[in-house]
Amino acid sequence: MSKTDLPILEQRRIEANIIKPIYDEMVAEVGVERAKAILKNAIVKNAISHGKAYAEAQEEAQENATSQQTTSLLSFHSLLPQWMANGALEIDILQENEKHVDYNVTRCRFAEMYREMGLGEIGHILSCSRDGTFCTGYDPKIKLARTQTIMEGASHCDFRYRYCPDHEKDND
Repeated sequence: MSKTDLPILEQRRIEANIIKPIYDEMVAEVGVERAKAILKNAIVKNAISHGKAYAEAQEEAQENATSQQTTSLLSFHSLLPQWMANGALEIDILQENEKHVDYNVTRCRFAEMYREMGLGEIGHILSCSRDGTFCTGYDPKIKLARTQTIMEGASHCDFRYRYCPDHEKDND
């Protein structure tokens, strides 16, 4: 998987149009639960690969830039505008530093799009399940804690990213 500059909302729309008939066929052949499990496994593997591609692109950009190096978490967080492009997400930043990036998503057009496409029941697999595994691919020291998502009916999504180097415990 290579990094793309396409807004993520548009990328997910294209993917969903391809995945929908495949998912429908899997449901007919193996049932809903098995189809969801297969889809989730594929999405998780893809997200890790995608995270690695973005990390490599960020590394290359930093090597070519004369500006100061940023921490892995801040470099990771600098990708957020691609996910927000075209009004895809509305967020409230709560905290942003080298060890913590916390924000709430108050509007998610990904959830709206999947519902409109008739994919609301698997929208969390197609998008939300990528978030934690994407950062694993980007840098395994970045951890995401999230307790709720708009996709699954909550009022907001609570993203809490932590940078957890092996030699430190995250007690902040």
